[in-house]
Amino acid sequence: MTPGARVAAAIEILDMIQDGQAVEKSLTAWARRSRFAGSKDRSAVRDYVFAIVRNWRSDAIRGGNGTGRARIIGRLREMDADIDGLFNGVGHAPEPLTDEEKERGQAPTEQADVWNMPEWMLPEFEASLGETATNVATLLQTRAPITVRVNLSKCNVSQAAADLAEIGIETQANPVCETALTITIGERKLRNSPAYLEGWVELQDASSQAIVTALPQAEHVLDYCAGGGGKALALAAQGRQVIAHDINFDRMNDLPARAERAGASIKLLATDMVAAEGPFDLVLIDAPCSGSGAWRRSPEAKWALTEERLVELSKLQDQILDETVQFVSQAGTLVFATCSIFRRENEDRIAAFLSRHSDWHCLTETRLGVSETADGFFLAHLKRK
Repeated sequence: MTPGARVAAAIEILDMIQDGQAVEKSLTAWARRSRFAGSKDRSAVRDYVFAIVRNWRSDAIRGGNGTGRARIIGRLREMDADIDGLFNGVGHAPEPLTDEEKERGQAPTEQADVWNMPEWMLPEFEASLGETATNVATLLQTRAPITVRVNLSKCNVSQAAADLAEIGIETQANPVCETALTITIGERKLRNSPAYLEGWVELQDASSQAIVTALPQAEHVLDYCAGGGGKALALAAQGRQVIAHDINFDRMNDLPARAERAGASIKLLATDMVAAEGPFDLVLIDAPCSGSGAWRRSPEAKWALTEERLVELSKLQDQILDETVQFVSQAGTLVFATCSIFRRENEDRIAAFLSRHSDWHCLTETRLGVSETADGFFLAHLKRK
């Protein structure tokens, strides 16, 4: 595909998204219709689409309206790209800009447009982040770092970095966690690399790794909201006895294969089986949340979130905290974590839990902020008095 044809493909996909189709579904539908597109073409188109979804409002302002064509014009203006060279009508490239399109569009000035988020979210965002709100809003408009966790049960960080470098995957140490390597070049080679296939490394954000590194010593561990199992794998790599649970058991479907690759042993339990395995020395709740600390990776979620849904999530987090108390041993630790940056899902939930459970206290509360090297996370350690 020519550079112009890639832009035309992105326009087609963006119009599908504008009509209400999910981002990944739109990308998949286009890829199935476009067998001619190579891996580099698909990657380039995907990069355009995700950059624009992250900057959905501001790119529409720069481009003059909300169509896919206008939004990509707005993105290319922000990139200071050669728009006339891409919109030349040659082959499968988009038609040249009209005089009206050339005159239309301006720099965003309204806060919601500059920060690229719904208006209702602005006070929530500012109240949660204070002086750092502007910087975090800007970071959420950029691409997230690609980071792997080194499986210390199989190799050390230096060995993993050297093994990846042999096939052209360059990495650098991530300051957020000692087991983390951030890929700087060659990320698309990872899944076929020996280091990945042999379980030396696993994709995982550095803050997510830091959550596990910060957990207290405990042998019998329950990962209560395990999802895909990234934290359960990290816990198992530390030599712990790990039980993984998720209310939607299907979310853990890939975990046995991932555990086998990592050389780990993890027991999966349905909800009605958890109590029989307890009590646990450590219960980790990586709670369902807005995912706002990881919106660079899932920018669509930012636009889908409503204030009503945020209230629902807060109630669900309270419910999960209350129901997991029974699984914690008398001297055990209950750990609550989210990949959210909102106080309503973090500090406020801990305060509400302590008001309902006077026999518990909070040992630590930690915020890991959104940065160039990691996603935003929250972590609280709770124990009985």
